[in-house]
Amino acid sequence: MFSSIRSKVIASGIAAVVIAGGAYGIVDATSSSSTATTASSSASASTGGSATGKFAAGSGTGSGSNARSGPAAGGSVGTASSVTASGFTLTTSAGQKVTIKEASSTTYEQGTSPASISAVTNGAPVLVLGTTDSTTITATEVIVQPPASSAANPGGTVIAYSKGTQGAAETVGTIPSDYTQGSGTLASGTTADQATEAALAAYPGGVVDRVVELGDGDYEVHYIGVNWPHHIFVNSSFQVIGANS
Repeated sequence: MFSSIRSKVIASGIAAVVIAGGAYGIVDATSSSSTATTASSSASASTGGSATGKFAAGSGTGSGSNARSGPAAGGSVGTASSVTASGFTLTTSAGQKVTIKEASSTTYEQGTSPASISAVTNGAPVLVLGTTDSTTITATEVIVQPPASSAANPGGTVIAYSKGTQGAAETVGTIPSDYTQGSGTLASGTTADQATEAALAAYPGGVVDRVVELGDGDYEVHYIGVNWPHHIFVNSSFQVIGANS
């Protein structure tokens, strides 16, 4: 089943691919985070499943990545290129390149209508949901030309990844009162998809590599591939309420 919240994706954010002169490297899942406060996963959840786990704090400056122990539910949004029968490359609006792997179980949609793998063509805007492992996503859903809408954004602009450059220490909107960096329960399935889509709609440009459910029902969506934000907060109604580094 496709998530009903997909309409929150901002198509303009997909199409505006940044091809700047700066260095936008592929994020290494074992490197340090772009700020000293970014959390990293030490959960032992299996691919596509949910588990309760603690997330150890990472450290570093400007790497645009976050060390973590294993794949988790997430996704990204951008433009497709290098399309083959088994996958394609997705380039986000912040210039991050993501390897997309497709399988026989991957489902497709074009706009709001069911589609097939042939809908994915070079230059097509796509939203991908699936299991994220650094900058590789094994797709469970690929939505071509996702519908545009205005998504809630509490303020702040995505800062593209640039090697050796530190991201902002900015905090915008509301941070859940029960949020403690490094703790929570990994979300999966439709819940993770809805939180991922909400975060990508408000802040396109990065890669969601996990969704963590907090104690009060809110979610921390962990973001890599950009220098800011690294944590996007989504409430129980799957609306973005805040973001920080």
